[in-house]
Amino acid sequence: MTRLSRFDFPEGFLFGAATAAYQIEGTSFGTCGPSHWDSFAATPGNVVRAEDGSTACDHYHRWPEDLDLMAAAGFDAYRFSTSWPRVMPDGVTVNPEGMDFYDRLVDGMLERGLRPFQTLYHWDLPSALADRGGWANRDTCHRFADYAEAITRRLGDRVASIATINEPWCVAWLSHFLGAHAPGLRDIRAAARAMHHILLAHGLGLERLRGITKAPLGIVLNFDHATPASDAPEDLAAAARQDAIFNRWFIEAITRQAYPAEAMLGLAPHLPEGWQEDMATIGQPLDWLGVNYYTRHLHAAAPEAPWPSTREVPGPLPKTQMGWEIYPEGLKGFLLRLSRDYTGDLPLYVTENGMANADTVEDNAVTDAIREDFLFAHLAATREAIAAGANVRGFFYWSLLDNYEWAEGYDKRFGLVHVDFASLKRTPKSSYHALARAIARNDREADR
Repeated sequence: MTRLSRFDFPEGFLFGAATAAYQIEGTSFGTCGPSHWDSFAATPGNVVRAEDGSTACDHYHRWPEDLDLMAAAGFDAYRFSTSWPRVMPDGVTVNPEGMDFYDRLVDGMLERGLRPFQTLYHWDLPSALADRGGWANRDTCHRFADYAEAITRRLGDRVASIATINEPWCVAWLSHFLGAHAPGLRDIRAAARAMHHILLAHGLGLERLRGITKAPLGIVLNFDHATPASDAPEDLAAAARQDAIFNRWFIEAITRQAYPAEAMLGLAPHLPEGWQEDMATIGQPLDWLGVNYYTRHLHAAAPEAPWPSTREVPGPLPKTQMGWEIYPEGLKGFLLRLSRDYTGDLPLYVTENGMANADTVEDNAVTDAIREDFLFAHLAATREAIAAGANVRGFFYWSLLDNYEWAEGYDKRFGLVHVDFASLKRTPKSSYHALARAIARNDREADR
């Protein structure tokens, strides 16, 4: 496989890695408040071995070492999230210790030449707000705007970019309809309200932040290629329904101020009263859009099942440790589809792309050639999308570190850096070294 380098991408293209607060920091440090992920993990059957983020990678104390690893690799930027329960343990009252931690973290990035790409919400909702209904409760949207303003007044003069929400499909559908993530509901009414309220929170957050920071403002959406299991009309329709729920719901609300008809067939009766009046707030212009992409799924009709009456069918392609097909063509497809149908020349960033693999340390090294191939295949897909006209400005690998992988606990390893969860020792993998070589700056930089 051809290994691309920094010089195969446009001048100014950013290379980075991404993490999330709950997955790496350790919630038992720094007077962090409880979140609905703590209670979800404590409920038998929800998470592998009932593991939680209480220690995680102890990034709270080890962040200088982790930032040094990024700087040593030559990364341009670090996509991180700030924890709402750390900043506001009860969801509303500012915790100075939490603010001070993020002050140190952002300053540490800048000292190492890393651009801070902040995400305000990466799934850790304060328990006090979860107790009041969480994302099914409209009031949570306003509390999010309060949190967004408070943390931005502290960090907004130094961060390079701010995303309001990470992966609203996971926040709403995966968590309230499928029940796989916190709060673990399987309730179509709660799901429909969460699908709307998470977008309203985004819109209210944008309104609050305009004027108090010069940082470009955006949102990070995840996309999953929906492939029909066959050419049968019913399977084509099933894939279209899944595409509407997963891929079109959020981007069309933001760019068209409307929800797709195929999804509204099931969700419209359960949306909150007066939802239409929120669409202008939701549809404010973005400064950029983050694109998270991992895989595709094959969908077939399931007429015997309730709406959306679909089922997944195993695909034939090689799979990651998560069981996800490796399909880099899907990343190119989404970058071009977004540019063509929704965003035009709006800057796009690949804000997450990566794979889980059963990595092991041998002789103080980790060889993960499969991840190297995965990474460079998706970099090539990104470059092809740029060549075809997509305005892609950067690529962030998920993740910098092996970490707490939500309902999978500590079983699944996505990191460029191996973490021994007993000793917390960090060991850069061969993929880390391969990417560092690819993005190294050399004498050719002077010719640009």
